[in-house]
Amino acid sequence: MSEYHNPVLYKESIDALVWNPDGVYADATFGGGGHSRGILSRLSGKGRLIAFDRDADALANAPEDPRFKLIHNNFRFIHNYALIEAPDGLDGILADLGVSSHQFDTAERGFSFRFDAPLDMRMNVQGAKTASDIANSYTQEELEKILRIYGEVENARKAAQLIVAARAKAPILTTGDLGNALAGALPSFAEHKYLAKVFQALRIEVNDEMRSLEKFLQGASRSLRRQGRLAVITYHSLEDRMVKNFIRSGRTDGNEDKDVYGRSSAPLRSINRKPIVPEETEIEGNTRARSAKLRVAEKI
Repeated sequence: MSEYHNPVLYKESIDALVWNPDGVYADATFGGGGHSRGILSRLSGKGRLIAFDRDADALANAPEDPRFKLIHNNFRFIHNYALIEAPDGLDGILADLGVSSHQFDTAERGFSFRFDAPLDMRMNVQGAKTASDIANSYTQEELEKILRIYGEVENARKAAQLIVAARAKAPILTTGDLGNALAGALPSFAEHKYLAKVFQALRIEVNDEMRSLEKFLQGASRSLRRQGRLAVITYHSLEDRMVKNFIRSGRTDGNEDKDVYGRSSAPLRSINRKPIVPEETEIEGNTRARSAKLRVAEKI
């Protein structure tokens, strides 16, 4: 697999996704291209694959294949492109919502507290807002809210207070600055786990991930042809809940819309009632897979 990113639930996701080798598919989160190459290996000469990634670093991983097209844009716009690339509808859409290994392991991107680097976290480096901007400009109440909701951070209020107190002395510009600011909130038995939740919350806010996911799910359901499949790999409870709710009800909040006869208007039906999770052997080889869940649905 690519050193850029080791694709999670590789065989399981592709087995669930590709049912028509002559069809048109989309990899909504291209990254290192591992899943894309797996999809292409299942397609005939008539099949096609379009892929999306907003990170310019990922563009260099594009395979040289006439059946493949890589679009440098956010997957929230998938329906706009599907109307052009697959006017009769897509046969399948895959989305792996994890941050790529490349992004975590490239210090200057600021995604990991393993390095003392600029506090950035932008998936698209052309984006206007960085994690440092958030840490230095959001009110204490706003910081507490994103830490609690997006990171499920224990003592979110205390963490927000510490960030505000630290920035009053000096701007929080690096991952190290943020770690130092939070020193008073870190539990001695789980420092890394606590910091991971804080970094997750900031990353989600920087990249507007929850809103993008909602737009993506709406666009994906509209872009699929009848019997087309949607396969989504999630890594934390917030995004998994959104995906589960959307598959069940057609809405990310889980509130099901019904017509005047009481019939559900949900556009998808779940194929796997319980999420597919990685085997122990995969987790041993790639610890970032340990929280992954795969949900698969079919267009009604």
